[in-house]
Amino acid sequence: MTASPGLAPLEPAARDALAELLLSVADDEFVIGFWDSEWTGIAPMLEEDVATSSIAQDEIGHAKALYELLAELTDDDPDRIAFGREVADYRHAALLNHARGDWAFSVARRYLYETADAVRLTALASSAHSGLAALAGKMRREETYHMLHADAWVRRLADGEARDRFVAALLALWADAQDVFAPLEAGDRLVGEGWLPQPMSELHAAWVARVRPILEPIVGDLAALDPSPDGRRRRTDDFAWLHGEFTRVSGSEEGALW
Repeated sequence: MTASPGLAPLEPAARDALAELLLSVADDEFVIGFWDSEWTGIAPMLEEDVATSSIAQDEIGHAKALYELLAELTDDDPDRIAFGREVADYRHAALLNHARGDWAFSVARRYLYETADAVRLTALASSAHSGLAALAGKMRREETYHMLHADAWVRRLADGEARDRFVAALLALWADAQDVFAPLEAGDRLVGEGWLPQPMSELHAAWVARVRPILEPIVGDLAALDPSPDGRRRRTDDFAWLHGEFTRVSGSEEGALW
């Protein structure tokens, strides 16, 4: 088992706990990056075509770095982790199971995800795992621009002709958005080791406190919901379609070097 420079190898249970955390964050970034890349060439305006493509590329780049950290931990191959798993083996949050939808839907999902990811990355930047902490800090700086972009579109849609569609999308996604903070099987171990500095339940509460004052003036009262225990294991036909798209090239010649 490989360890990061300067770090002692982990015993199997600890390794598996850390791997679960890394995979959940990596899959979130990977899947939302591919969903948003579907807007390339068809965004509502040229500026958004460029901006959304850039954001999608950032997210996939973040996923790549996380997969590399995971591969180092588990003696695996990052490309195999990214492209070589079956649909049921991905661990992204249920929020990312949905198809691209229209622009209002994509903005609603982007805002819900970016705000949740910001809370999570703030915690991970203080992780006791030095490699994860450094990567989370780098991601936070880049994600700042994603958040500014999402904020601008929330205001624009809330005050525009697409308000009703935007409200409907936020309400439709609200329950699944909680699952960015779905409990991890090894959550207690992760917190005990300091790799996840706060329990998911605390991060969830911080996220809800952040988004309610922004969203409720737009959509009305939001239901008080908890993350689902299986919020990172449920998969849909929409995700199965996306999986077929992003594995098409790698699956065309198994074992090839790209």
